[in-house]
Amino acid sequence: QVQFVESGGGLVQPGGSLRLSCAASRITFAIYTMGWYRQAPGSQRELVATISTSKSTNYADSVKGRFTISRDNAQKMVSLQMDNLKPEDTAVYFCNARSVNYNFWGQGIQVTVSS
Repeated sequence: QVQFVESGGGLVQPGGSLRLSCAASRITFAIYTMGWYRQAPGSQRELVATISTSKSTNYADSVKGRFTISRDNAQKMVSLQMDNLKPEDTAVYFCNARSVNYNFWGQGIQVTVSS
């Protein structure tokens, strides 16, 4: 069974930074597109960023220039560096692994941006 351990969330002031990490196990990590999604209260889950097997990246317009996704296939880890955080970034952030046949989700980690 695929397992994800998400870490790095918490409370930060506007303009601050956080780094989310997702360590995967029991998965052939290198063949999956990895991503981060988020869900704010009362809203649908939305894409934040993805990184393909060839390390091509894709970002939501709302986070371009502020967030950076990266992956380490040897460590089976995907990270999301979040800078210049805004209150509207407050949400539960989910790690995702996607292939042609499979789609796996982490349990989510809370990020709160507030003064």
